[in-house]
Amino acid sequence: MKRLAKSYDSVLAGVCGGISDYINPGLDPLIVRLAWFIISLFNPLMVLIYFILALVMPSPEIAGTKQ
Repeated sequence: MKRLAKSYDSVLAGVCGGISDYINPGLDPLIVRLAWFIISLFNPLMVLIYFILALVMPSPEIAGTKQ
């Protein structure tokens, strides 16, 4: 069973990388980062959601995901 967790491929906190791994392991995290950035331009609440996810999402070691 897949679990949502931060990614080893991280720029800030690994949230977008973790989301891209959860959606599709072959999906490039850059696409999710760009989409998150564009949405954040129109909805500043997404920045707050990002920081909440950075605090709540487990690290890859705790979630048991592989590199």
